[in-house]
Amino acid sequence: MSRPEFYTAYTPYQPECSQGWLQAIYEYQTVICELTGLDVANASLYDGGTALYEALMMAVRLTGRNKIIMDNGVNLIYRTMLYTYTKNLSIEFVEIPVVHGQSSRAELGKHLDDKTAAVIMQNPNFFGAVDDYSDVVEQVHKYGALAVGSFYPVSLGMLKSPGEMGFDIATGEGQSLGIPLSFGGPYLGFMATKKDFVRKMPGRIVGETVDKDGKRGFVLTLQAREQHIRREKAMSNICSNEALCALRAVIYLSLLGKEGLRELAEFNYQKSEFAKTIFDKIAHVKVKRSSPTFNEFTVMLPGNADEIVNKMIDKGFACGFPLGRFYKGMDQYLLVTVTEKRTKEEIAKLAESLEAVLCA
Repeated sequence: MSRPEFYTAYTPYQPECSQGWLQAIYEYQTVICELTGLDVANASLYDGGTALYEALMMAVRLTGRNKIIMDNGVNLIYRTMLYTYTKNLSIEFVEIPVVHGQSSRAELGKHLDDKTAAVIMQNPNFFGAVDDYSDVVEQVHKYGALAVGSFYPVSLGMLKSPGEMGFDIATGEGQSLGIPLSFGGPYLGFMATKKDFVRKMPGRIVGETVDKDGKRGFVLTLQAREQHIRREKAMSNICSNEALCALRAVIYLSLLGKEGLRELAEFNYQKSEFAKTIFDKIAHVKVKRSSPTFNEFTVMLPGNADEIVNKMIDKGFACGFPLGRFYKGMDQYLLVTVTEKRTKEEIAKLAESLEAVLCA
């Protein structure tokens, strides 16, 4: 992906001199479709948050409605982005609470009606809880609304896919697909949907064709070039794609392969479960087990999580995210994440250091 043909290339509007880039994007779209279990993916978006916003607007265009029901377990950063981007639009938001880590079906039922454009969910949600939303999606469809979700791509190596659950639009943040994180990025937003909705999808879509000699080739089948935008008829005004990051993601997924992705997901899950057993042994620390998790889980500490995290930084550990920063009344709760990069020794050392901080 560091070849100058890729990192200095302009947007591939001219297929006659952009076959390499077009094929790379086509392959990226293919792996995103396989990952999500949906029919069509675009050429990538700016990041996971803007991808979710684009899915919201896509649902509004498709249904002609303006009511959005959103799960409180959706990342607060994403929710803030949705509110900010739609501030000047006549969109009504309803947030439903999370009960025992998962979406409240009862609350959703109270608010679903024929004015609802979409219900937005996240899996795993911000507390790390995993859910099977098949029943929710079925309920949403009864009212003619769309099911929109944000998904952690690595988890799809072992969890039920958006397509299997019946989601209409799936989005997510693809940074974990082999993209090293620096200060402020880079990030990669992905989006996939059903074939019926493709013409309301933002961004570019690369398609396969044949030239006049019958040779295989690639072209921008659908595109949103600046001069094509016609005010309210535009599919998007911020549909920046992240082609170089998308290239890295497709290289990463290609090298892993189907079995490798499953193994990667299992690494994340098993190491997280190991961390839970270690944390369980620390006095006055409670691991929340009200719902299944993937590689993130919530623990309750005997004191203010923010203060404890700061003390852990001094010991060389960024041990988690204090949930009190985003949720009222959760000052003692900490969100812990364990990925394939962490070893058993590091996890044990983290627990040992946490115990020392709590006993000090």
